Amino acid sequence: KIEDVMKALDYYIEKTNRRVTIEYIMLAGINDTDDCARELARLIKGKLMYVNLIPYNETNNIDFKKSNRVNEFKNTLLDQKINVTVRKEFGGNISAACGQLRSKYEGGLK
Repeated sequence: KIEDVMKALDYYIEKTNRRVTIEYIMLAGINDTDDCARELARLIKGKLMYVNLIPYNETNNIDFKKSNRVNEFKNTLLDQKINVTVRKEFGGNISAACGQLRSKYEGGLK
């Protein structure tokens, strides 16, 4: 449950005083709405955490789609005073981004 994860993160921060990075992969129509961003902000606001948004790399063997709302999602988090970055994309133009090489090897690259 998300409540258990948040308790574990709070405990970790309390014991280490280290910032936690939330790696958030952006999936079109799954978790990329403004409501999702506001809920994420509600969960981590005021905590020693920040969010790294990860654009999804599409392949044929998994039906998830890349979100075109990364910037809107980022702006919603910023409006809520959440520290956020967007992971720079590398390799997608040559089908070598994360997950694509394996998919290409297995015959499932778009």
